[in-house]
This record gives sequence, C-alpha cells and structure tokens, in this order.
Amino acid sequence: MRFIAAAMVFFFHASLTDPPQNPYADPFASDLYQTLFSKAGWMGVSFFFVLSGFVLTWSARSTDTMGGFWRRRLVKIFPAHVVTWALAMILFAAAASDPHQWLPNLFLIHSWFPQHEIFISVNPPSWSLCSELLFYMCFPFIIKGVVRIKQERLWSYAGLMILGMVGVQVFTQFVLPDTPQTPEGFPVSVWQFWFGYNFPPVRLFEFVLGMLLARIVMSGMWFRSLGFVHATVLAVAGYALAMVVPWLYGLNVATIVPIVVLVCTAATADIEGRPSVLRSRTMIWLGEVSFGFYLAQYVVIYYLRQQMDARLFSTPLGTLVLLGLFFVTLLVGWLVHKFVEKPAMRRWGRPRGGGGSFLAKPMVGQESTSPAGEKARL
Repeated sequence: MRFIAAAMVFFFHASLTDPPQNPYADPFASDLYQTLFSKAGWMGVSFFFVLSGFVLTWSARSTDTMGGFWRRRLVKIFPAHVVTWALAMILFAAAASDPHQWLPNLFLIHSWFPQHEIFISVNPPSWSLCSELLFYMCFPFIIKGVVRIKQERLWSYAGLMILGMVGVQVFTQFVLPDTPQTPEGFPVSVWQFWFGYNFPPVRLFEFVLGMLLARIVMSGMWFRSLGFVHATVLAVAGYALAMVVPWLYGLNVATIVPIVVLVCTAATADIEGRPSVLRSRTMIWLGEVSFGFYLAQYVVIYYLRQQMDARLFSTPLGTLVLLGLFFVTLLVGWLVHKFVEKPAMRRWGRPRGGGGSFLAKPMVGQESTSPAGEKARL
C-alpha cells in the first residue's frame, strides 16, 4: 500500500506543467492527465502520515527504549535522504540554491520556514520528512497518553483529530493572508500553502489519528464487515470529493475518512489472514523500495525532463516517456534501498541494551500482531 501511495505522488509530480514535467503535447491529454492526478499527491502523503502513526503504535513494545526508537527512526530516514539530497544538488539544485535554502533541507528543518524557496527546496518531496521527523521525536511521549485512553473513548478522540484537521484549514482559509499566490499557481497564498500543508505541527493530527486507529483495531473495535471493495469505493468517492471541494479542503480533509477505512481494513485482513494481492512477493518488494522510490521520484522526473528540454510528445510517445520515468525511478529507488537503507539499518538499526522503556506495558490486542510486526519495528 505504501508503494501505491508513493506512485500516486509520482504521477502527481509528473503531471505538473510548472515546472514543465507533463510530457503531453495534446492540450486535452495534458489537461486530462493533470486533472485526474491533481489530488493524488495530497492523498498519498496523507496516507503516509496516518500509516506512520498506525504502524509505530502497532509495533511498539514495552521492551523498547526511547534512545533505541529514535536511533532506528533517524537511521531509517537520514541516509536515504542525504543520498537523494546530494544527487539533487549535483544534478540541478546546487546551481539554483543558496546555503540558506539547501542547508535547512539537508537537516530536515526546511518545512518549519514559511519562505517558499526554503520549504520547497532541493528535493521537494523531502518536505514530508520534516513532519515524519517531528512525529518520531514526539511518539514516545504521545504514546503514553494514547495507551491511557479508555477503549470506549477511542472513536471520540479519533473524531477530534479529524475535527482538528478541518480546523486547520478553516483557520488557513479565513485568518492567513491570501497573497502572494504560490509560484506553482495553486489557488492559495504561499502562507496558506505552507501552514495548511507543509508546516509539520498541523500534520500531527493525521499521525495521532493513525495511532488511535491502531488501538481501535487492536481492541477489536473496527467494523470487520468492511472489505477492500468497500474501502476502494470509498477511496474513489473521497478522491472525487477532493476534486470539487474548496482547494484547501482537498489537501487532506476530503480523503481522510477513506484513508482511515483503507488502513484499518488492510490491518484487519492481515490479522485474519485473508487472501490479498497486497501480500504477494512483488507487492512486498515494491513496498520495501517505496521509500527510496518516493525520495528519488522528483529528482528523476525533473532532471530527465530537463535533459529532454521539457519537450512535449504525442499522446502515445508521452505515455511511453511517463512509463520510462516511472521505471527509472523504480530502479533508483531499489538502488537506494539495497545500497543505502538496508546497510544502514543492519549497521545502526539493531536493538542495543540499556535505558528504560518509554512504554510501561504492552497494549491490549498486541498478542494478535502478525509476524510482520517485528519487521515493522525496523
């Protein structure tokens, strides 16, 4: 599922016309492609954030230490980030960036700055890692509160997280200045785009929602009658809703309920051992390389489209170009996974002795965790 979300982000970025990455010369094909994937990137990232909270809570153990948890999380994201950051700098970003832009990006603090040239710098998809880094730093503290919530109140707290997401966009729309407009041409100001989408603290609502969902599933409170067909239909409906609601509410509010259903339905199916194509060896492999794929996609698209002088193609050739970019990105993502992620995790990601646990006792329902749970910890 992570790879499907990463692919949605890929096709979103490849559909943009500023910078010119959309490969189609035919205006109808170009507009259709851009329209169909106009919300794919937003939905994919929101899925990542909810899933992150879910998986970390699902795999948390009472034997884990705060230092060990933070070490694993930092080792997971920074080596791959630094490699793709360096690749972007070498290929194109160094010539167009000053230290005040690329240095915050290197240390994953750039999304805390409201300046557009900083929070969308070097390798633009890396902005989401700023939020993930905040999630990781906060998790050992938030989980202590989450495990104390009574089971009958979990749904109420989950609803509050969704209301918080709505509140963020209401504040963004009516309080923040609506000028200057974003360079990308989005129908909001730079301030609104930054606060409503890129500012890490506002994305905590999705992360904590994922944590609450993990407890809901662990406690057996999820609607087991819901299957993948229901989840898929709801996801399509949520995506369609995101295309017609005011722009800010299409970023994550319109699709959050479908994302909730997708994550919980998949987890329930895993617990019950239901047959699923998502459990095939190919899909598991794609999921493993999804982080490298996600970090590499903009670098590949932007650089190769530059090498093509942003040339536009007929619809059949444009589709072949798009598929070529996709498979080059997949190759680079695999290389990052095999030669950066895995060696780093083998060297620095294993548990070490010492230190007290940040989780006093196991959560109810953890005895049903699948064998994938231990792998999820790493």
